Amino acid sequence: MAAKSRTARFYAKNSESRKKKYDYDKKRNESAKQREYRATLARERRARGLMGKGGADVSHTEGGGFRLEKPNVNRARNGHGKRRRLAPGRGTRKAG
Repeated sequence: MAAKSRTARFYAKNSESRKKKYDYDKKRNESAKQREYRATLARERRARGLMGKGGADVSHTEGGGFRLEKPNVNRARNGHGKRRRLAPGRGTRKAG
């Protein structure tokens, strides 16, 4: 089993902070905007025949399309500081 990240170790030790994060995540993930965001990625995964098979992530690109990307690359790019939130480029297909 892989070692826990620094953040995971923090939340394991601080139950009050963990509950606060859980409440925030729950509220955010049930918002209409976040549900639509997940739905667009799910539609694209179904269209590409990837749904339920693991593997690469379908990520949004700056140009409005989608791109297959390694999960560790896609999920590491959270838009912190100078990092972009979306993958660079146009992508292979357009949303919609």
